[in-house]
Amino acid sequence: MNREKITILFVINTATSNQKGLCPINCRITLNKARKQFATGLLVNPNYWENKLQKVTIQEANHKYINAQLERIQVKIYNIALVFQLQGIEWKLDDIFNEYKGIPLKKEEYMLSCYRKYVARIQKLVGIEIKENTYEKFVYVGNHLEAFIKWNFKKSDFPLKELNLRFLDDFDYYLKTEKHIKQITINKIIQRLRTPIKQAISEGYLDRDPFILYKSKKVHKEVIFLTTKELKIIEESAFQPKRLSIIQDLFVFCCYTGLAFNEMAHLKTKNIQIGFDNMNWIQMKREKTQRQISIPLLPKAQEIIDKYSLVTNYIFPAVSNQKFNAYLKEIAIITEIDKRITHHTARKTFASTVLLYNDVPMEIVSELLGHSNMTITQESYGKVVQKKVSEEMQKLKLRIDNV
Repeated sequence: MNREKITILFVINTATSNQKGLCPINCRITLNKARKQFATGLLVNPNYWENKLQKVTIQEANHKYINAQLERIQVKIYNIALVFQLQGIEWKLDDIFNEYKGIPLKKEEYMLSCYRKYVARIQKLVGIEIKENTYEKFVYVGNHLEAFIKWNFKKSDFPLKELNLRFLDDFDYYLKTEKHIKQITINKIIQRLRTPIKQAISEGYLDRDPFILYKSKKVHKEVIFLTTKELKIIEESAFQPKRLSIIQDLFVFCCYTGLAFNEMAHLKTKNIQIGFDNMNWIQMKREKTQRQISIPLLPKAQEIIDKYSLVTNYIFPAVSNQKFNAYLKEIAIITEIDKRITHHTARKTFASTVLLYNDVPMEIVSELLGHSNMTITQESYGKVVQKKVSEEMQKLKLRIDNV
């Protein structure tokens, strides 16, 4: 900023005087209509003050000292502003005042820098509190953040103090139009982006959350699951390649247990325990939420476990998620099921076809799926319940019509 934008004015506070009738001299700094006033520590007889000249007259016994001090204050403030300007530092009136008073100027923090510090911090927690893939997701978000700042602001970083809701709206737009990312993924990216903001607030770089009023955009995602007929087709089909036969078993097993891929892949013999009802139960922590889950083994699931020899601690043979889904695609083609089937379809089938379509209450479904709260279950499977109600009403209508 230019020196001309700063106005320094010395004013006499006539409302306050000591026993000798001397009044304090205050310094008033004005910058772009913002004003800051402070006491200089100097006292003067108001009769000897020349306001237009901004100095005391020679009638004042200490006029040389007082005028010299006023000039020193003025020069010091102008020099501080000049140094800020030469260093390319963006500053405000409070920054000048703090520097004049010797209060250390807090280094401005930037969004990308702040985010990277957070990522470096959680990297050290990999294997202790968080998993490697969680860390990699934060790195992925950081890469998008860096690209967005360059694309939108033509800068390498963005000041934390300038963050507002517009920043997230523009980021959402960028991810959607430039990166062609779906809204459900964008919501997750923004959720992770907001995490380091709490750290910045705790460290004093921000006095409030600039994104506090942000609401993620709702995504109405259709739940894809197998019908009773489609599940039966896959169960009863005979697949010649052994690799497809194994995937068939593992997929059907998950349709009757609701296990996610990692839970199925890491299922061990110790996780199969006899419950209070003398039946076998799966007892383990859900990897995603670290929530304890207890799932009774239905006959079909128990049959598949019994089929595999327990040579190692793990019940099922190892297979990658990528290959699992690739083989499921082949199974869908062979069985002529016109749906995009993935391992996650099994979990959806367990909740919908196996549980909700057999009148299992929503709260029990939520418990068996290991959801952290009922809202998640209701948001995901509310329409499945509506569809079930609709089907039952259609049956009732037919019965009434035939009376």
